[in-house]
Amino acid sequence: MAKRRGGRRRKRREFDEGGDDTRDDHIKVDGVISQVYAGGQFEVETDAGAAVRAQLCGRMRKFRIRVILGDRVTVALSPYDLTHGMIVFRAK
Repeated sequence: MAKRRGGRRRKRREFDEGGDDTRDDHIKVDGVISQVYAGGQFEVETDAGAAVRAQLCGRMRKFRIRVILGDRVTVALSPYDLTHGMIVFRAK
C-alpha cells in the first residue's frame, strides 16, 4: 500500500501568553465577594458600590480555583446587562 501524502493539515492553535483571555467587549471591574449563593453563584460588591450577580468562568472551574466570602476578584460584565457577570480572576 502506498504511503499517503498531502491531505488535510490541522492548524495549530496559537495561544496568547498574556493573562486574561476574556472577550474584548466585556467590561472588567474589581470587587469583593459579598455573598455566596447555591449553584456556584456569587454576589460581588464592586469598587463603585454596585452589586453584581456573578459565576465562575470556565477556566476557573476547570482548574478548580476556589472563591470564598471576602475574596477580591475581577468580574467581566456584559455591556448589555451590567447586573450579571463572570468572575475571571481571583486576587491573591
